[in-house]
Amino acid sequence: MTRVHIIGTAGYGAADFTRLALRHPRLELGALESHSHEGKPIAEHAPLLRRLERSYDPPGTTLSQLLPKDIVILAGRSEDSRALAPQFLAHGARVIDFSDAFRLHAHADSAIYGSPERYRERIAQAKLIANPGCYPTATLLALAPLGAFGGEIVQLVIDAKSGVTGAGRTPATGSLFAEVDEDVRAYGFGGHRHEPEIAQELKACGIAAPFIFTPQVVPLRRGMLVSAYATFAREPDPHAVAAAYVRAYANDPFVRILDAARAPSLTAVAQTNDAELHITVNGRVARILCAIDNLGKGAAGQAMQNLNIMLGFPEETALL
Repeated sequence: MTRVHIIGTAGYGAADFTRLALRHPRLELGALESHSHEGKPIAEHAPLLRRLERSYDPPGTTLSQLLPKDIVILAGRSEDSRALAPQFLAHGARVIDFSDAFRLHAHADSAIYGSPERYRERIAQAKLIANPGCYPTATLLALAPLGAFGGEIVQLVIDAKSGVTGAGRTPATGSLFAEVDEDVRAYGFGGHRHEPEIAQELKACGIAAPFIFTPQVVPLRRGMLVSAYATFAREPDPHAVAAAYVRAYANDPFVRILDAARAPSLTAVAQTNDAELHITVNGRVARILCAIDNLGKGAAGQAMQNLNIMLGFPEETALL
């Protein structure tokens, strides 16, 4: 059995990861730290973990219990990840970080960007995984296969809608029910924090075209739908575009490419690590729709997939 410690366990993504870890046949839970809920029963705070008869551990518990080859999940603030990750690595542990602390220039900083569909071999050898954000995950799943046509793409438009849990569990006025119900709220007009991450990874795919990114919050607990539009310099062959997606995801167990009659569904991917894609070409514009669960493939599910790859387990373990 491999022991996994979780820091920031009271957050939405970390609670979802804990749920997955509980049903993983080859993992056992170590420390479950929370700065904000130290000493409080986990079941009272996280209903989906009511079978877990434990209280949140205080900060520092993981480091005091850590053994080589343990796994540490960092699900707190970026500044905490930057301070803690080197300490855990120095003790021989492997780390998966949910924050944006190591995503930019990840490969130059000894971290691996945790996109299994693109970096599977690197993830298998990694000591430190920068788990991608939910917006970049859905966006890159939608657009990465177009790297085969990189030089032919002249403009990208990314329209992204996220459930409220994407804002995290810390109370904020903009996340209250009365603020989001019966509304769709666009934000980040001056530049969203995920844009540099998206630009970095699009470039790594071979796509250097400028893009417009519009994130929006919709009145759902969880789920994400990205509608991406790629304008080509000249009309592409629709069959070649479709074939690029089939090639790109032929060996990926969680990516479904839908036929023309079906649209991606948030209900279909809810509480899973799945992604549904739909591709159409109209003239010079390719439209790609991608649906994921922002706490699943956009956070905890992808982290578990990365953990399975790191440890040599089947990728689907605890995720199907």
